[in-house]
Amino acid sequence: MEVCYQLPVLPLDRPVPKHVLSRRGAISFSSSSSLFGAPDPRQLSQRRGAISYDSSDQTALYIRMLGACVIFKQLFSRDVRVRSQVGFEPERRGSHPYLCVDFRTLHSRGETVGPVSGRRVHRLFSFQRHLHSSRLLHSATTGPHNPLHILDEDYLGQAKCMLEKVGSWNFDIFLFDRLTNGNSLVTLTFHLLNQYGLIELFQLDMVKLRRFLVMVQEDYHSQNPYHNAVHAADVTQAMYCYLREPKLSKSLTSCDILLGLLAAATHDLDHPGVNQPFLIKTNHYLAALYRNTSVLENHHWRSVVGILRETGLFSHLPAEDGLNMERQLGSLILATDISRQNEYLSKFRMHLDQDDLCLGNGSHRHFILQMALKCADICNPCRPWELSKQWSEKVTAEFFQQGDIEKKHKLEVSQLCDSQTNTVGDIQIGFMTYVVEPLFSEWSRFSDTRLSQTMLGHLGLNKASWSGLRAEGSLDEPEPEPDPDPDPPPQPVSGPGPCSGSGPATATAAEEPTTRTLAQGSQEF
Repeated sequence: MEVCYQLPVLPLDRPVPKHVLSRRGAISFSSSSSLFGAPDPRQLSQRRGAISYDSSDQTALYIRMLGACVIFKQLFSRDVRVRSQVGFEPERRGSHPYLCVDFRTLHSRGETVGPVSGRRVHRLFSFQRHLHSSRLLHSATTGPHNPLHILDEDYLGQAKCMLEKVGSWNFDIFLFDRLTNGNSLVTLTFHLLNQYGLIELFQLDMVKLRRFLVMVQEDYHSQNPYHNAVHAADVTQAMYCYLREPKLSKSLTSCDILLGLLAAATHDLDHPGVNQPFLIKTNHYLAALYRNTSVLENHHWRSVVGILRETGLFSHLPAEDGLNMERQLGSLILATDISRQNEYLSKFRMHLDQDDLCLGNGSHRHFILQMALKCADICNPCRPWELSKQWSEKVTAEFFQQGDIEKKHKLEVSQLCDSQTNTVGDIQIGFMTYVVEPLFSEWSRFSDTRLSQTMLGHLGLNKASWSGLRAEGSLDEPEPEPDPDPDPPPQPVSGPGPCSGSGPATATAAEEPTTRTLAQGSQEF
């Protein structure tokens, strides 16, 4: 069964609409009023469960519960089939167990199911009354300038409070992912599309859109330390920050914004957790398919096109418009190929030197979207230290994970992937110096705003922090123990010893090519 997350909330005693039952979907609910307005935003919001309908099995509903599962088990004990020997089977994402309930049981009224205590029935009715009394079930009126009202906001809890500041550069995507129970990409992307009014403007079908976002999120590999759905959500949030910059917000069309957000959410779709050289030297079928050129980026693009066509998200548009959207989406995703960094950076610098960028021109707007996505993709070193450090450790862990695979299969270990010769600090300093700084310096020339200065400020501080940690690490290294049977000491010579004046200069000279090698190695990812 396809697991669907965060679909519209309905009370348990309300009939399921036919338009929901006719397609794959789910109805989710929460059962704790303490989720709303909690004083501590770091107290994790917990979903209580969901009812999922699978159109491939016309008699099946799947109920996933946390708190009231015993009530449903007793009410429907005649037809309940528990999915594991111990009683529950966890979902692939998240931690909610579920029960499999016969769909026909929910519509049978004349048959008795079994003895149920009055106390438990009262608890069930109280639960239903709580749902009826929820503020979002009273259909608050929305003015013409308010965004489309989404029912599933009922259980977002503290995550909804975070979304009010989604445009902040200090946005903590890790906390947001925990508050949404691992669904940060779905929740964030849907919120931004709704915030811009793109759902109504492009007449996107809500069920198709939800299914598209869920399938995108599920196609990211959660076992990847770095290239996972949380990274995609982080890039999407950064892209939103760039779209709000004055030059872009005044010039971009609604179609540009839709493409930018979708490209950010899908730019690393189905990433295998290894780089292009690894795929080439292992004769992977993707390398052969795309002729060793932008292998991963082509795969990301074709993967999202497949999901778009499977869900039919743009099926209501004219065929030519749909194909044009797919082509432009591919152009944005292909621009994230880090091996083409110098190509895009040189073109960007030339436009800025000649001052000939005209955002009234569609091709120029598209190029700026490409540069914005490139910045969003590698913006981690420009985040506050608490966030940047976590991303640095995660991407290094993924590099070292690939190196371990290469060692296991006796392959040549790729640059940056050998945990014995590289450290997080060395990799990050090289990456910041030769990849991040040149790109964001040019972006600051294009958009000289407070956000650009903030990013460059964080970049400098983070680079200094890694340099400090590297220096502390070298100072903390234990000195070698003296040889118990040393050779006779050499005759003393006049002048400074070999480690006095020439030591630091030698170390600096030896350090520079290493850093350049790190930067060159980063081009492969």
